[in-house]
Amino acid sequence: MAPGEDGDSRMFSGLRDKLKATNLYDAKIGAIHLKNKVGKFGNLINPNHRHDEEHEKLTDEKRTRIAESHRFNSFAPERDGNKIKWYVDGQDYFYAVSVALEKAKETIYIEDWWLSPELFLRRPPYYNQEWRLDQVLKRRAEAGVKIYIIVYKEVAQAVSCNSAHTKHALHALCPQGSPGHGNITVMRHPDHNVFENAGDMTFYWAHHEKFIVIDYEMAFIGGLDLCFGRWDSRQHPLADVHPAGVQNEMFPGQDFNNNRILDFQTVEDWKSNELSKADYGRMPWHDVAMCLVGDCVYDIAEHFVLRWNFVKRDKYKRSEGFDWLTMTGREGENEDLVAVQRPKHPVGKYIHHPLTPLENRSWAHGQQGTVHAQVIRSSCDWSSGILTEHSIQNAYCEIIRNAQHFVYIENQFFITATGEEQFPIHNTIGRAIVDACVKAGKEGRKFRVIIVIPAIPGFAGDLRDDAAMGTRAIMDYQYKSIHRGPHSIFEQIKAQGVDPKQHVFIFNLRSYDRLNKTSAMMEQEEKSGVKYQDVQRAEAEEIMGEGVHSTTDQQPTIGDTTGDDEKERLIDAKRRFEAQRGAVGLDKETTSKDTISHTAMLNGGKVSEQRWDDDLEKEKDNFVQEELYIHGKLLIVDDRIVICGSSNINDRSQMGLHDSELSIVMEDYNLMDSVMDGQPFKAGHHAATLRRLLWREHLGLLPAQPLDASKDPNAQPVDVCPNDIMEGPEYEFVADPMSDKVWGMWTGNASTNTQIFRHLFRADPDDNIKTFDDYEAFLPRHNKFKQGHLHDPFMPAEEVRQKLDQIKGHLVWMPLDFLCDAPMAEKGLQVNAYTESIYT
Repeated sequence: MAPGEDGDSRMFSGLRDKLKATNLYDAKIGAIHLKNKVGKFGNLINPNHRHDEEHEKLTDEKRTRIAESHRFNSFAPERDGNKIKWYVDGQDYFYAVSVALEKAKETIYIEDWWLSPELFLRRPPYYNQEWRLDQVLKRRAEAGVKIYIIVYKEVAQAVSCNSAHTKHALHALCPQGSPGHGNITVMRHPDHNVFENAGDMTFYWAHHEKFIVIDYEMAFIGGLDLCFGRWDSRQHPLADVHPAGVQNEMFPGQDFNNNRILDFQTVEDWKSNELSKADYGRMPWHDVAMCLVGDCVYDIAEHFVLRWNFVKRDKYKRSEGFDWLTMTGREGENEDLVAVQRPKHPVGKYIHHPLTPLENRSWAHGQQGTVHAQVIRSSCDWSSGILTEHSIQNAYCEIIRNAQHFVYIENQFFITATGEEQFPIHNTIGRAIVDACVKAGKEGRKFRVIIVIPAIPGFAGDLRDDAAMGTRAIMDYQYKSIHRGPHSIFEQIKAQGVDPKQHVFIFNLRSYDRLNKTSAMMEQEEKSGVKYQDVQRAEAEEIMGEGVHSTTDQQPTIGDTTGDDEKERLIDAKRRFEAQRGAVGLDKETTSKDTISHTAMLNGGKVSEQRWDDDLEKEKDNFVQEELYIHGKLLIVDDRIVICGSSNINDRSQMGLHDSELSIVMEDYNLMDSVMDGQPFKAGHHAATLRRLLWREHLGLLPAQPLDASKDPNAQPVDVCPNDIMEGPEYEFVADPMSDKVWGMWTGNASTNTQIFRHLFRADPDDNIKTFDDYEAFLPRHNKFKQGHLHDPFMPAEEVRQKLDQIKGHLVWMPLDFLCDAPMAEKGLQVNAYTESIYT
């Protein structure tokens, strides 16, 4: 008999072993799980329930010690030797992602705010149907790759991304009994089930990260979700009408979108589109992302594993279909750092990653590149089960404050404070900008902060409508951050004797195009009795209807959910439309181009030289403009340091307590000979080449992109080839970011473009709109003209063309006087003390 063991204890131990094989034991375990579910109501009165037990306190202390030992108080250390490649706009990025996903051998991690299974990673879609995202993932799952996906579970009344469709469509790709079954697992979070998650429900905040990890070998990170509306090229076309054949469409179904006119509708019906391409242009999309190989891949993977295990604990703890993930380097006493739990009655397996030894990775055997990098994040209790981390804000503030020459920002939002007096705004990136400008001004040093943000946040509706109150609130906070009120950036700089107008400059982007809707195509509509909108839906049905979709994971539907009668109607409509092609003369080659967006770019020709297969007076009806939506989250300082990721400049992204975010700080130790304010300068290759390409795009000093990206080095993953920096005279022209010639072109283009868009289209917002009465005078509310079209129908066609000839690139000035004499966001049901933080 063992010391301390008596006959009674041995008897009860044997009895327990026997009971484990009975239904009675299963019932006991089920009762324990039910008790834990119901027990979550106790969390309503204990918001600290993840941090009050002794083992939780020890984990928090361990995480705190690690963060305090790192720059910016990040969970991740600084790491040398990363090879990092930049991507500007969706065409290059999505093509590179398609190449990398196709080569996956073991595991794929994807974290997105929104993921559209029907997204085409290569274009045109008709000729690249095998490169639809769900088909790529299906192939990898069938090859044995384990795919783990976390998406934000939206509040359906507020956001239209329908994560339930994402989950069910992906889970149904490999039904039971088919190859790949069980290899795709999708989690949605946060939970909105009051019974199971009463104390932990989060309605206001979102999981906003956008990253991919493949085989622990490579990662993508940046501003681009794998979803509708993000694919775009550097010329940013608005038009997608194709008289020569609808198979040439670039943006099928829901992927053709203009948030300013109509937000995404019923996205689970991915082939539908309530916005007619024959009548409106899309909203173009500008974004930036990175691909990397190196030690930082491990840190991005660690963040994913932490999030996965936290969501497992928070929502799927008693679900067999969701396993725990353990990882090399976070084992044993350190597995708590990635939220691994080992309950007495676990549900689900413990799967160790990577599936093959970590030392097999190329980056585990020495430096892959020259970029010194660090992963940073915004994360907290609700999003990751950790104490609040806002290392992204820490990094922004420190890097901006230490800038010597320039700060360049591209961001979707710009809401920030200069101190504690701008409630409800709390992040202090604005104070860092003030400090950097004041220091430079007092030293007599040339210094610029150049900020490029959207003219209007991307939400649908006329800004004069009551329904646009939330949009106006965001704009109001942005203006108060920049220059309105004593605590704004401008006024705080001025208060210290420095002229802010010499240092801080704010710009938007805007694009124009021509819908190729000719009289012949309109006659084709009339003769066939079919509107082009029905034809575009039929085309989407044809190329998006293959695959497996479902309403529930248990009952997959092969094909799509369109009723047979509706499908037959669409097919017949397209057939009747195409049958009239010869009768209207469209069986011959058309000479008018389907887009003229290339004319704003280098060597793109003039609008006045473009062929038009119709009366020029009718062409006027087809010119359209729209804001070019800046969605990237990018900071470049002194051509040395870059921050890129998912983090906006607002409290939601920067405070750590709200939206969860992941970004990366990069400084290339490969220095190149450059120029700064006319003097020789050593610039970081990664930062300088990215900044030069971005500026050339905005200035119209890059050629338009061809659709075939297969031979474009910038559309390949980082392990295939480095960036093509596209050297030439234009590359050298923008080399010096402080050059008077470059600045003259930058501000000159912005001024000319702003004037032309105002004159031709009455593009809003505008500096001439200071009150709501001004708004009505500038852009009357009536149905006479479609949104985004020419304002004056009587302007001669040649004059319109010649004025469009003057637009170069996409830069316009941000209208800082817009509604300056009007209350932009009156307090009420939409904007009040309870809801203000949603907008900041």
